[in-house]
Amino acid sequence: MLTCKELVARSSDYLDGQLDLGEKLLARQHLLFCKNCRRFIKQMRLAQATIKALPEAPVDDVDEIVQRMTAAHGTHDKP
Repeated sequence: MLTCKELVARSSDYLDGQLDLGEKLLARQHLLFCKNCRRFIKQMRLAQATIKALPEAPVDDVDEIVQRMTAAHGTHDKP
């Protein structure tokens, strides 16, 4: 059976369906017995769904955005 640390390390692959059958079975076995990891996987699924639901904003000029962020950050560093 996987440890919690091993399950967390494989969690993205598990959620994306990229584990082979043996690894998938080990992950599911661990989830049967570990309430904390079940909660973690549930939160990861919710985070993935939330990110997928976000609209994709068009990026016109990345350099301009970086400059504005750098300028805004620089003004906050001054006493």
